[in-house]
Amino acid sequence: MASKPFLPILLSTLIAFTSLVSHAAAVADTKSLPFEFLKHLQGCHKGDKLKGVGELKKYLKHFGYLSYNKNQSHANEDDDDDFDDPLESAIRTYQLNYHLNVSGLLDSETASKMMMPRCGVADIINGTTWMESGRKHHRHPHRHHHRRHGPKSLHKVSHYSFFSGNPKWPPSKYHLTYSFLPGFPTAAVNPVANAFETWAANTHFSFSWTRDYINSDILISFHRGDHGDGHPFDGPGGTLAHAFAPQNGLFHYDADERWSIGAVLGAYDLETTALHEIGHLLGLGHSSVEGAIMYPQIFAGETRGLHSDDLEGIRTLYNIV
Repeated sequence: MASKPFLPILLSTLIAFTSLVSHAAAVADTKSLPFEFLKHLQGCHKGDKLKGVGELKKYLKHFGYLSYNKNQSHANEDDDDDFDDPLESAIRTYQLNYHLNVSGLLDSETASKMMMPRCGVADIINGTTWMESGRKHHRHPHRHHHRRHGPKSLHKVSHYSFFSGNPKWPPSKYHLTYSFLPGFPTAAVNPVANAFETWAANTHFSFSWTRDYINSDILISFHRGDHGDGHPFDGPGGTLAHAFAPQNGLFHYDADERWSIGAVLGAYDLETTALHEIGHLLGLGHSSVEGAIMYPQIFAGETRGLHSDDLEGIRTLYNIV
């Protein structure tokens, strides 16, 4: 019968995926969460000097909220533990973007929001903030990473956003191929394929899976730590995944996270995360709508689909009526 050889294939698939999840669980049980340092900083404010404030500065610098003019006298202010004026301003901007009380104080609500696992794409790139409703931003130069272009600064329209310059796939590339690096867990393939099908059903794009990962338009893989694209992962519970603007085509999961197929307590749904990262691959930035798939934070134990804000964004970017 045709079903007989399928059983060992299915078992090997489940074993491979279980091995990945088990490793992530073991790592999670032995390491503190990347953003856990924020707990003991709750309540700190301008004028404080407290161990860990330097880590808060690094966090806000990583996600684009904080930068110092290195031509000024205090060249290492982004490394010290002084709660200074630029840090207060950065926190105010973060609070504004996430619809929190804008005080500049690291209150418990702000700290809790910052501690939540999220997409690794920055909120502000080269000074362009994407979450303030109603703003449109000027273009900024973009950075280059690895063998393909890295993330670009964002151009804001309404609640959804685009990368600076509105990079998108040309009309000749509305059918895109995707592939997985060797070693990609077989059980994780279907959730990703389902996410591509969802985007295809709601856009003018079509997608097909190819085993030719050298020449595919989109390349998907799991990685740990520094993996060569300029955006290292940070272990369990921090940045979960990232992807890049068109026509880069790179989409990376953090292999140290607890991943699941469907809603599983304490784990992150592969398909929901794929929906978010495919949005980046198609040209969408983040959204300030918490129910949107392009909201930067991804929640454990739940699944999420496309939101009207996501669809409005992709249709506006590609001029789909």
